[in-house]
Amino acid sequence: MSNIAIKVENLSKAYQLGQIGTGTISRDLERWYASIRGKEDPFLKIGESNNQNTKSKSDVVWSLKDINFEIEQGDAVGIIGRNGAGKSTLLKILSKVTAPTTGKISGKGRIASLLEVGTGFHPELSGRENIFLNGAILGMRKKEIQRKLDEIVDFAGIERYLDTPVKRYSSGMYVRLAFAVAAHLESEILIVDEVLAVGDAEFQKKCLGKMGEVSKGEGRTVLFVSHNMDSVSRLCNNTLLLSQGKVTQFGSTRHIIQKYNQSATILGELNNLSTHIAKLKIYQQVNKIILELHYDNCKDFLFPCLGFVISEMNSNKIFGTNPKLQIPKNKIVNSASGTLKVSIESPKLLNGKYNLSIWFGDGSVDFFSEENILIFEVFDMVKYDTETDASEMGPVSASVDWEQIIS
Repeated sequence: MSNIAIKVENLSKAYQLGQIGTGTISRDLERWYASIRGKEDPFLKIGESNNQNTKSKSDVVWSLKDINFEIEQGDAVGIIGRNGAGKSTLLKILSKVTAPTTGKISGKGRIASLLEVGTGFHPELSGRENIFLNGAILGMRKKEIQRKLDEIVDFAGIERYLDTPVKRYSSGMYVRLAFAVAAHLESEILIVDEVLAVGDAEFQKKCLGKMGEVSKGEGRTVLFVSHNMDSVSRLCNNTLLLSQGKVTQFGSTRHIIQKYNQSATILGELNNLSTHIAKLKIYQQVNKIILELHYDNCKDFLFPCLGFVISEMNSNKIFGTNPKLQIPKNKIVNSASGTLKVSIESPKLLNGKYNLSIWFGDGSVDFFSEENILIFEVFDMVKYDTETDASEMGPVSASVDWEQIIS
C-alpha cells in the first residue's frame, strides 16, 4: 500500500431518474428503514446499467458499477470511454465532489481537480483572490501560495486581468487560470477532466507538457480524461477503459487505445421493418459510421443493394448514396438472405442528432423505401481547438485551405 496513491474497491454510484423521491411514501419509508438498519437500498437491486440508447425500465440507473483498480504514486493514468461511460462521475467521486453509493476509496495525498469550467472558483472574486482561495482549500499556507503566484500567473497568461472578477473572464481564460492553479499548487494528485478542450491548441499542448512534468519530474499522480487519443497516448503510461459504468480493461495505454478504436457504439437499431428487412442497425467506431442491414425472403432479387441518405433534424440532406447509379456488382452475390454493411469513413459530421433515410432493393425491384426512418446521435466525431461551439458551425466539418496573397 506504501506506493499506492489511489485504491478503489467495489465502487458503485446509483442515480434516481426523474424526481428525487421514490414516487410513493411507502417506498420512501422502506428505503429509510433499510438505511437505519444498515441494509442496502432495496430499490438499488433493480437498477440498470447506464445505456443512453435504451429506454429505462427502472427508475434507478447505475452510473458506475463494481469499479476496482489501483494507481501507483507518480503514474499518469488516462480514463477513456464513450459519452455516458461514467468517466466524469468517477472523477467527481475521486475528487470528493460526490459520494459513492457503495464501495470505498483509499489512498494518500491532497487532490487538486479540474472537472469543469469554474470548478472551485468564486465568480465574484478576482483571479488573484481565487488563487489564494484554492490554495487554502488544499491546506497551503499564504507564504507557500505567494511563492507560486508568479509562476501560476505566467503560465495562465492573464496578468493583465489578475485583479478582475473571474465572472468577466472568457471560458478560455477561466480554464487557463484554473489549470495553472491546479497544476502548480502543492497537491500529490492532479485530476483533469476533458475541460481542456475549451482551450486553444497551443494551450492544450502546454498543459500536456506541464502534466508530463508533474508526473515524471515531480512524482505526482495524474488522472486525465480525454476523447483525444493522441493526447492520452503521449501523456499516460496506463489507461482505464470504461463502458456503461464498468471497467472493461485497465493496462498499457497503447493496448487499451487499440481496443477502444476497435470497439463500436450502437447509435440506433430497428427490427422487423418489413417481410424483407429483419434488422437495420447504425453504429459508430472511431471516426467511422457503419450502416448494417439484415435481409431475408428476397428470392426475386438479382442481387440486394442498400441506399441511404443522412439528413439534419430539419430534413436538409447532408450526404448519401444512390446504389441504382453505381451498384457494386463485384461485391454482391445473389442470396435470399444475408447482411449488407456500408462503412462511411471520416464522415466529418459534428456531434449531434441526424436522420437516416434508406432504400432497399436491386436495379429492378424496390422492396423498401422510407425517409427519416431512424434518428441517431453522433458522439466524439469532430473536436474544435477554438472556443466556438461546434453547433454554431453547421452539421459538417469543412476542409478549408487558407491562402494569403500580398499585393
